[in-house]
Order: sequence, then structure tokens, then C-alpha cells
Amino acid sequence: MFRSRANSGKSPTEKVPDLSKQPRDPEAPKGRPTPKRSEAQSQRRSVANTPMTRKDAAKRQRDARRADMAKQREALASGDERYLPRRDKGKVRRFARDYVDSRFCIAEYFLPLAVIILVLSVLQNPGLQNISLLLWLFVIVMIVVDSIGIAIRLKKQLRERFPDEPKRGAVAYALMRTLQMRRLRLPKPQVKRGERP
Repeated sequence: MFRSRANSGKSPTEKVPDLSKQPRDPEAPKGRPTPKRSEAQSQRRSVANTPMTRKDAAKRQRDARRADMAKQREALASGDERYLPRRDKGKVRRFARDYVDSRFCIAEYFLPLAVIILVLSVLQNPGLQNISLLLWLFVIVMIVVDSIGIAIRLKKQLRERFPDEPKRGAVAYALMRTLQMRRLRLPKPQVKRGERP
């Protein structure tokens, strides 16, 4: 345990190799003391709080807005609830979407029918113009009747399924969705026609 240095086998005149001439290893000591945690944190804060120019701030805001919009577009295509806009979030709105998407609605064909009726009304034939006026009336009456039926049935379903959830605006949301063609609806339909939600 207590040996003399003479017995250790090393001579006292043995030299230590000079490290200054060898290339420095990247993992070797850095040659300066490590800063205290409080100093490092204050340096980080000062870098984070450095005043940006208005141009840099605007660029950073634009980039953040673009990233949010990209997430929203993906969510609208996939139906991911986390990134949907506020108007589309929630169980009640999801049910309203699925309820509309599972049904055949006359209102979704309003735009193609309107184009056909407008073409008929532009023609110089008085008979075709009268037919176009009757078609306008027929299409509008059918859309109103269909929308009233959907609204009544949807209100009943919402009361049964979500008695404690706020349902304000869900019926109007669903009726606005019926006016869009199925392929153009956002968020994309998650149910097939005839499949009950």
C-alpha cells in the first residue's frame, strides 16, 4: 500500500510528451473554462431578444403563417382534427359534415343546373326562355324543400347524440356544405354516400 517511488519502475527523469505540436482532437478540451449556467442562459436570452428589423420580423411572420396554412390544407384533405380551422373543429361539426356527405342533396347540383338554365335563358327562342324560368322555379323550390328536410332531421340527430354539447351554427354549417359539390368540399368527405354516420 505504501510503496516508495523508487520501486515503481519509472525513472524520475522520464519526460512527458509535448502536446502543443500535435494536431488538436475535436473532442479535446477547448482551452477555456466552461461558462456558468447563469451566464450561458443570459447569453442565450440576449441573442433571442436581440431586436429584429421590421423586414426580418415580417419575414418570420410570413413563414410561420405559411407553415400554419400548409398544416391546415393537409388537415382539410385528411380530416385531421388538430389542425382544422376553428369553424370545422369539434364532434358536432364532424357529425354535421358526415351527415351531409352521406346523403344525396339537390343543392350540390345547383351550380351545374344554374349554368344550364342561364344558357337556355340567353337563347332567343321564347319557348326555351319560358322553360328556363320554370326550371329556375323548380330548382329553387326543390333546394328549399330538401334543405328544410335536412335541417329538421339533422337537428333531431344532434339533440339525440350530443345533448350536452353546444350545437349553435351546426345546422347552418351543414346546409352551406350541401351547396358545394361533393368533390370540392373541404374538409374532404370521410364517409361514402349511403353510409350513415
